[in-house]
Amino acid sequence: MQAFRTAVEKHDLDTLETLLAEDVVFTSPVVFKPYRGRAITVAILRAVIRVFEDFRYERVIGEADGRDHALLFTARVGDREIGGCDFLHLDEAGRIDELTVMVRPLSGAQALQEAMGAQFERIAQEARETAERSGD
Repeated sequence: MQAFRTAVEKHDLDTLETLLAEDVVFTSPVVFKPYRGRAITVAILRAVIRVFEDFRYERVIGEADGRDHALLFTARVGDREIGGCDFLHLDEAGRIDELTVMVRPLSGAQALQEAMGAQFERIAQEARETAERSGD
């Protein structure tokens, strides 16, 4: 999905928010339970943008007019290199209703978990602010 890719690469969170379904389900590579809702997903994506360094998409898999897409990426968290994939599913309106992220290797996932854990309070605050602003 080109719009998602462009928004992530440009750190355009306003556009990212418009691409997400209100009831989007975000499945993290480092947390067992999925997160539900646009506000928390936007807050998590905002934190990921702060945490990832040298982020770039390497390849997109899926038909342009399809509902399922895989975007392979590389990034760095601290001194750990990460390879990963964003799996997107679009609802009938063309909004992202499922976003699943997977990363490797284990040492990179652990570095990501630690870095995101340090962002927890800020993520919660930003999710509240997003929900209040958008009426979610």
